[in-house]
Amino acid sequence: MSRLRLAILDLYNGIPNQGMRCIREIVEQFADRLDYDVFDVRAEGKLPDLSYDVFISSGGPGDPLDGEGEGGWQENWNEWLEGVHQHNLANEKKKFVFFICHSFQMAVHHFKLAQVVARRGISFGTFPIRPTKAGKQDILFADLEDPFWAADFRRFQAIQPNENRLQEIGAEILALEKIRPHVKLERAIMAMRWSDEMVGVQFHPEADAEGMLAHFSRPDIKLEVIAEHGRDKWMQMMEDLSDPERIRKTHDAILPGFITRAILSLTVSEPAEKA
Repeated sequence: MSRLRLAILDLYNGIPNQGMRCIREIVEQFADRLDYDVFDVRAEGKLPDLSYDVFISSGGPGDPLDGEGEGGWQENWNEWLEGVHQHNLANEKKKFVFFICHSFQMAVHHFKLAQVVARRGISFGTFPIRPTKAGKQDILFADLEDPFWAADFRRFQAIQPNENRLQEIGAEILALEKIRPHVKLERAIMAMRWSDEMVGVQFHPEADAEGMLAHFSRPDIKLEVIAEHGRDKWMQMMEDLSDPERIRKTHDAILPGFITRAILSLTVSEPAEKA
């Protein structure tokens, strides 16, 4: 059986982070079925071509709309995304794409599916997320609880979905931000499926509790978090991460499930279920 090729698009701009470690570790679980390469999109201006079968585009720092239209890395990323989209429209053998956080926001904006705006306050820690009716039926979310928990680090958010564009493209919202009855703010879109092959989330499904706990326990990282978010936020996050079951199901279900379904779809002749 032929080996598939997977490309990880690194949007962290050279900043050390836990996201890329977690993505690599998940991808390496499938080393018997696929080969992968990492492309530093921002710091080195590298992007994969369409010879790859599967793509994972990471989270990253900063404004997801910053630099739009200036001929920089974001324009190149948008051209890459449009190339994948047009390929899938024209070819029977599709490319599979998964968007994480920053990439999710950029993809939502590219297809004009919702507004991407700054949050009033940063989301920082682990939080409950509510699947929609479509999400409860989606193969990536069907085995998760309502609500399920995930690591969520956002200064920006996708809100105010454009229903006409969603219908035009055939996209579905799979999850929303937790219900906050005491807060008169719109709930952010937390997951969306563009097609059987293209899906994304606005949180970090790759995050593992053990790795995050070790990372945020480091004295230098602890001081950074407390300086920016306060001691109470750091203590609450450490308490949440001390329960490894809280985000383990999300870690084990979503990104591994996406890769599994991509492999099945691309290596068997029968149509596969939604990835």
